[in-house]
Amino acid sequence: MEISQLITPDRVQCLTGINSKKRALESLSHLLASGIAGVDSTDIFHQLIERERLGSTGLGHGVALPHGRLSSQDDSSSGTPLNSLSITLGCFIKLDQGVDFDSPDSKPADLLFGLLVPKQCTDEHLQILAALAGMFSDTQFCEQLRSCSTNDELYTLLSGWSQAHQVAS
Repeated sequence: MEISQLITPDRVQCLTGINSKKRALESLSHLLASGIAGVDSTDIFHQLIERERLGSTGLGHGVALPHGRLSSQDDSSSGTPLNSLSITLGCFIKLDQGVDFDSPDSKPADLLFGLLVPKQCTDEHLQILAALAGMFSDTQFCEQLRSCSTNDELYTLLSGWSQAHQVAS
C-alpha cells in the first residue's frame, strides 16, 4: 500500500493548540472532508466519535488511528447522494502536544492518522489499518515525524514510507 494513495499534501498538517481528543477529531474531520464533494465534516466527526465509543483508536507510543466508515444516503427529494464516499481517504496531524486517546500505555497521542473508508470496503479497511499500525510501530519513523517542522516535510516522509520500508526489508 502506498500512503500517497490515501493522503494529499493539503491533508497533512502540523497543528498547535489542540488540547483534547474532541478538538483533534474535529480537525481530522475537516481535513478528511477537504476537497471532497458530498462529504461533510460533521458526518465524519460523528463517525469518528462513534468509533471511539466502541474502543480507543490509540495505539500507544504517542500514536492514534482514528477511523470510520461512511456510506451513501439518498436525498429523497433530489435523488442526489449525500455523505457519499467512493474512495478511501486519509489525513495526518502532528500535534505540538499530545492529547489523551485512552491508549493502552496511557501516553498522550501526538501523531494522528485519520482514515475514512467507504462502508462496503471492509477488507480494504482492515488491510489499511494493519499497514498503518505497522508503519507507526517503527519508532525511528515516528521520531522522524516528530522532528518535522512543516507540512511539506511531513507529507514527504509519510508518502515515502512504503518505498523506504520495502527497500529496508
